[in-house]
Parts: sequence; C-alpha cells; structure tokens
Amino acid sequence: MTTPEAEPTQPETPETPEAETRQTGTEGRLKEQLKARLRERSAARAADTPDERREERPEERLERAVRAAEQALIEYEIALETFRVEVENFSRLHHQKLGPMYARLDELDAQIAEATAARTGDPEDRRKADEARARVMPMPGVEELFHGWMDGEGLYPEAAAMLTDQSVRPPQRVRPGEEARKLYRDLVRKAHPDLAQEEGERQRREEFITRVNAAYARGDEAVLRELTEEWAAGPVPEEERLTRSEELYARLEWLSQRKELLSVLAKELEESAIGGMLRLAPDDPDTLLDEIAEQLLAQVAEREAELQRLTA
Repeated sequence: MTTPEAEPTQPETPETPEAETRQTGTEGRLKEQLKARLRERSAARAADTPDERREERPEERLERAVRAAEQALIEYEIALETFRVEVENFSRLHHQKLGPMYARLDELDAQIAEATAARTGDPEDRRKADEARARVMPMPGVEELFHGWMDGEGLYPEAAAMLTDQSVRPPQRVRPGEEARKLYRDLVRKAHPDLAQEEGERQRREEFITRVNAAYARGDEAVLRELTEEWAAGPVPEEERLTRSEELYARLEWLSQRKELLSVLAKELEESAIGGMLRLAPDDPDTLLDEIAEQLLAQVAEREAELQRLTA
C-alpha cells in the first residue's frame, strides 16, 4: 500500500513532530481499512463455501455420475444391439444365399465318393461313400411329420422366425442402411427405458423400444420415421429429480450389474461363428457374403470337374 504523494517541496522526514504524527495516522488508517476489507471477504467465504459443499456438492457429483453411467450404458446397448442385428441378419442371409451351394457341395462329395468306391471296390471307400450319402439324405418322413415346418436339417427359417417373433420376411442386407441406423440411434437415445424414473414410464419405454428394435432389424426406415413421430407426439418424460444419496448409489450399482450382463452377451456374440465371420469384414459385411459365394462356386466347379474325370 503506498501513501498519498507528498508536496514536491516536502522533505524526506517531517520537519515537526506534528507533521510526523499526521503522516503516520493517515497511513495507519488506510492499512487498517484494507485489512478490514480482507477480513470481511475471508469471513464471507468461510461462511458460505462450507455450507454449499456440505449440502449440494455430494449429491451433485452423484447425479453427474449416474447420468454419465446411464449414457454410457445406452451407448453400449446401442452398439450391442447393432451387432446382434448384424449377426442375426448375416446368419439368415448366409443360409438363404449360400445354403443351396453348401447342399450342392455335399451332393458332389457324395457322388465323388460313390464313383471312387465303384472304381476301386475297396470296402473302406464304400464305407466313406455311404457316410457321404447319409449326410446328404434328409431324415425320412420328417417333412410329412412336421407339415413343412422342418426338414432333416432343422426348422425352416420361416418357421423359426414365427416361433421367435421375428420377421418372416428375410432381411435385404446384413447391415441396415445409414438412414435406418441414424433413426434407430436417435430413438434409442431418447426413449431408452433406463432414462425412466417411474415403473409405469419404464414399461411404456420398454414396449416402444421393442417395436423400434424390430423395425431396425428389418431395416424399415418408413416404420422408424413413424415411430419417431409417435415418440415426439407422446407424453413428455418428467425431468430427473434430485434423489437421496443412497438411491443414487443403488442406481449406480444397478447400472454396473446391467453392464456386466451385457458384456457377457457381447462376448457370446463376438465368439460365435457368425460373429467371427463379421469381424473379417467390419466395414462391409454384405460384400463378405458375395466373396464366400464366389469361393463356394469355385469349389463346386472343382468338384464337378473331379466327378467328370471319375465318371468319364
């Protein structure tokens, strides 16, 4: 703190005791005023900050943690459901497009084994031919017994779809279009059941998301747009209210357990045969089907040439 400027002609030390007293008194008063203001500010901070921290900050931190955990779980579920749809669609398209080629290869293998056994007369070749033919022949009487619902290889895709509440119509592609994916993600982020605070609202959201998932699995952009409009016109969800610390901790625990369950499901999908195939072409799984089809066609051509040599 500087003292007021003195007169230019004033000497460095007061000329009289009275002048020294006046100068010292002015400096002292200014210093005391400054100290008083600093003490007032410190007292104000000491009075306000602890109370705010004790009453607001713990619950605010928990609220932020819960919201962050909810959003992380929703994003994880979106990724998991997206992958599950691709695995399911890839499996169905794989069976639909490539199933006849696999059947043709099995038939050619049986014919090659039978032709080989006919030429050699070896009992071991005959046994191999019988095994190859058994793999091709369907279980006798199965089609009639189940009225067209299944054959020797199992349920027809249409029957399996009806029994599992899936669409009977096969998907058009492994991965739905970009617009369908955008609509799906936006809807799930808005209407996810984990954002509900009341049981009735949670049930409403679960039923709605079930319809959203079904439309996305079909890649149906029109239905997803209708669902977007339906959600926008529906009841507005209540804003999250402050909860007690114990309830927030319980909420975090539930979110953690839910994440663990989804992690198990994700691991099962990733380790499945179809999941492994999809990892070979993460950017364009539909092209992978075409590549496999080309490989199978090449194998069919090789088997046909071999059979022709054996029977010539």
